[in-house]
Amino acid sequence: MTTLQNWGVPLGGGAGRGGALQPKVKNRFRVIVTNFGIPSGSIALTQQVISVGRPNVSFSPVEIHSYNSRAYYAGKAEWQAVELTVRDDVTNSVNSLIGAQLQKQMNMFDQTVPLAASNYKFGMLVDVMDGGNDTVLEEWVFEGCFLASINYGTLEYASADAVTIALSIRFDNTTLSGGLFPTSPSLLSGPFIG
Repeated sequence: MTTLQNWGVPLGGGAGRGGALQPKVKNRFRVIVTNFGIPSGSIALTQQVISVGRPNVSFSPVEIHSYNSRAYYAGKAEWQAVELTVRDDVTNSVNSLIGAQLQKQMNMFDQTVPLAASNYKFGMLVDVMDGGNDTVLEEWVFEGCFLASINYGTLEYASADAVTIALSIRFDNTTLSGGLFPTSPSLLSGPFIG
């Protein structure tokens, strides 16, 4: 006889407690980008990720006036930017990759920009993993991404912490594979540059 059946929240109606489920763990994730900077650079970025945000969405309420009252409906959805923080490694691979993406978005020397956003937008995949090598518990597919801001951080004599680069990523849309949005494209089948 074990006590494990006593764990969890009472479900009511004689259903018992159901046990406690293992939560997803914050440090088990990976980030993969496509069409970012130079074609072969996504692995370098993936290996230096420190943290990434999960998506936040908001709906602007639209007010409808009637005779004696008001009603509301959900207006257009707006995805908030996602923050991605990476380590700046000694080979400059990540810094160079971010610089190449920045150059795609705007040539700072010539002060020119691409004719269309599809020339610089990239795709991003954020996988929540189970701690093994291959099992993905949650997969966010980000489409039409671009760097909204880059913070190269600071240098400091009093600290031996790793140098980091913080990226704010704006995107057109995201889907949650196998969950909230049951049908989503596979990011790895091609660049999503909407």
